[in-house]
Amino acid sequence: MSGSQPGSPADEMVQIVDRENRLIATVPRRDMRAGGHAYRASYILVLNQRDELFLQQRTLSKDMYPGYYDAAAGGVLVADESYEQSAARELGEELGIQAPLQTLFDLYFEDPSNRIFGRAYLCRHDGPFVLQPEEVADGFFCSPDAVLAGEFQPLTPDSRQALDRYWRVIRGRCQRGT
Repeated sequence: MSGSQPGSPADEMVQIVDRENRLIATVPRRDMRAGGHAYRASYILVLNQRDELFLQQRTLSKDMYPGYYDAAAGGVLVADESYEQSAARELGEELGIQAPLQTLFDLYFEDPSNRIFGRAYLCRHDGPFVLQPEEVADGFFCSPDAVLAGEFQPLTPDSRQALDRYWRVIRGRCQRGT
């Protein structure tokens, strides 16, 4: 992302980690991407009281998965930020809300362009939302089953992994009656 403006997302200082999720350094986001470094990210699954998922469509200007649907709010941890601080910040930035967060689980995602150590959270909120125009092109509530069945494509693969894991746990509890 050469030619980025000062203060742009490419200049944001983010945490990079080793294979054991130990902090190595903080570097500009563009260096993290260019170097293929592993990093930390927060994922917030936003469900309303009817258990519908708030699905976002990413803007075409995003550096990863532009234009894709995203099952989770969230993002890369910046320098000196905890997973929970990142999740709260991202809810405010992307959706314009503050809400209690329930920690769900840690996850690891890898594909040819990403290695992410993430922490997933659940947020209950019925809206309204104020979408961040630089990052979120659209958003709406829908069935998590529809998302996992592939009705909204393309879907960011890391958020799909988080949603799939959460939804399998919830289904398992419902089938066991707990």
